[in-house]
Amino acid sequence: MKASHSFDRRASIGPASIGRPSIRRSLRRAPGRTAQAGFSLIEIILVVVLMGGIVAFAASRILGGGDRAKANLAKAQVQTMAEKVQQFEMDTGTLPNSLDELVTQPGNANGWLGPYAKVGELNDPWNHPYEYHVPGDNQAFDLISLGKDGKPGGDSVDGDVKYQQ
Repeated sequence: MKASHSFDRRASIGPASIGRPSIRRSLRRAPGRTAQAGFSLIEIILVVVLMGGIVAFAASRILGGGDRAKANLAKAQVQTMAEKVQQFEMDTGTLPNSLDELVTQPGNANGWLGPYAKVGELNDPWNHPYEYHVPGDNQAFDLISLGKDGKPGGDSVDGDVKYQQ
């Protein structure tokens, strides 16, 4: 049984196709199209400036949240450090003269079961040392993080975080 279509493979392949004219495609572009081949320098600069603005905006949002997180962390760390001071007092019967006594045993501390803290824990989240005073104002001791700026007073993330009994 023969196929009903009239396609003949021999017609397109072999000696019969040699005499046919071939279609050549030009590799040259039309003269007017070369000016539209890519982006102009102005367009590239505009895109780079817009991307830079978006990145700057996003970075300020992300990094600004880090300071608020550190302020909240300082509140928790002041409370934890105060509990370590109280544990020192329970074991030795006296308050430490400085926070360094939580790390290394002082010579006159009988019953010292420390270390109560690590050296890195003696600094707040901004790597400023905690302020520690014995006796404190209206309490046995004061423990204060001076905030991001490391100076007394201030508002927001620069504000002091003080232990309250």
